[in-house]
Amino acid sequence: KPASVLVPLVNRAPGITVLLTQRTADMPSHAGQVAFPGGRRQTEDIDAAVRIGHVHLKVADLQRSLDFYCGVLGFQLMQRFGSQAAFISAGGYHHHIGLNTWESANGTKPPEGSTGLYHFAILVPSRKELARVLKRLMDNKWPIEGVSDHGVSEAIYLNDPDGNGIEIYTDRPRSKWEYDSKGKLIMYTRRLDIDNLLQELSKTISHRRVA
Repeated sequence: KPASVLVPLVNRAPGITVLLTQRTADMPSHAGQVAFPGGRRQTEDIDAAVRIGHVHLKVADLQRSLDFYCGVLGFQLMQRFGSQAAFISAGGYHHHIGLNTWESANGTKPPEGSTGLYHFAILVPSRKELARVLKRLMDNKWPIEGVSDHGVSEAIYLNDPDGNGIEIYTDRPRSKWEYDSKGKLIMYTRRLDIDNLLQELSKTISHRRVA
């Protein structure tokens, strides 16, 4: 799992965040080893407070996309412009995801071998929230492309109606991240135990009964 760029986002479940990432399985890590044209080197890092603000997607059918992002995933519709565009968010923010048909109405998915965004990722604040997402997808019979344990995080992978890849995941506490003998962060891809994940929901029910 590669490094990703954080996008601030507020949700009904506080702490949810969206990430943009280009996932490249089996790609070796070269953190800090950036080659610049002509041997030039970056002299000053971009401000650490910089964030990517939202994702804006071209879609073929606006209502179909809203049925998925709002109806299945639970985002809120903030503003809609007929059948051409809509802006949705979590927690009342102006928008975290934009959807439009300006150049893509009734369009087709990009063919295999095309360039573009591999996926964008939605970071939820806890395992319980990730379990809730998984249950929503299962209840709606939405196809799940994969479930992975990356060591530092646990993730669900799926596609939206237009074939845009989505990762929905939660980070493990930093105190549980593993490092090798040289201090390098250990990340991997293993199958996520979904039965164990779904037990987070029964824990919530049990706590309510005790209370």
